[in-house]
Amino acid sequence: MDRRTRVTRAVERVRCCLVTAATPPTAPVLTVVQLDAGVPLDRFAGWLDGVEVRVVRADLGESTGPADTLDGLLVLGGQMSALSDDEPGVRETRTLLADAVQAGVPTLGICLGAQLLAVATGGRVHVAAPPGRESGVVDVRWRPEAVGDPVVGALVDTDVPEDHRSTPMPSMHADAIVDLPRAATWLAHSRQYPYQAFRVGSAWGVQFHPEASPATLHAWADLHDDVDTTAVDTATAAHDAEIADAGATVARAFAAVVVARAGDRTPA
Repeated sequence: MDRRTRVTRAVERVRCCLVTAATPPTAPVLTVVQLDAGVPLDRFAGWLDGVEVRVVRADLGESTGPADTLDGLLVLGGQMSALSDDEPGVRETRTLLADAVQAGVPTLGICLGAQLLAVATGGRVHVAAPPGRESGVVDVRWRPEAVGDPVVGALVDTDVPEDHRSTPMPSMHADAIVDLPRAATWLAHSRQYPYQAFRVGSAWGVQFHPEASPATLHAWADLHDDVDTTAVDTATAAHDAEIADAGATVARAFAAVVVARAGDRTPA
C-alpha cells in the first residue's frame, strides 16, 4: 500500500456521517463537491444545521447538475491545482462556480475551492507560490470589511483593536490566490499570504480549512516532506477547542444563508 493510499484511508476513517442533525423534510439541499478522496467534508458534516447534504464526487465523474438548480454549493479542497484541467472535475467545477455566482447561489469554497472560485470569477492563482507552503495553524487576521459579514462576521471580535482581530485556523496549501476578482470584497489575511477570505457576489472563499479535524490535518501533513507533522499536531491540539468553535460558527452561518435564500425562493 503506497503512502497516498494510507493517508486517504486514514482520513476516511475519521470522516463524519454525511447526514446533518434535525434536518426537516423540506430542508434545502446543500450540494458539496468533493474533488479528492483525502479531503472530505469532515467536521462540517455535523455543523451544517437546517440543510440536507448531498456529496457529489467530482473526482469520480459525478455531476451536480446545472448551477441554477442548486439551493447551495460548497466546494472542498484537494491536492491538485485550480489550473489542473487534466484532473477529473477541476474544469467542470470552475465552470460550476462561475455559473453559481451568476445565478446568485449561496456558495462556499474552501482552500482549493476558494482558489477555483477566484479563478472562475476573474482572479488569479499562483501554483507553488514563492512564500512556500502554509501549514498547521495560522492566525487569520480579519479586515474591517469582515465586520457584519453573514458568514465570517461572527468571528470578528469588535471589542478588541482592529490589528488584534484574528482567529486560529487550520491550513495546508502551497498554491495561493495572488489577485482577487475585481468585484470581490477582501475579508482576511495571514502573515504569509494576503487572501485568506473573500466574498464575491453570493460566494465566499476561504483559504484556510474550517472543516478540518486534527486527524485530517495530521493526514495531510504526513503527505508532504516540507511539513513538520509533529509541529502541526502540537499546534492543532493546543488550539482545537477554539478552531472547532470557529469552524462550527462558519458552517452554521453559511447553512443559514442557504436556508434563507431557499425561503426567499419558495412561493408564498
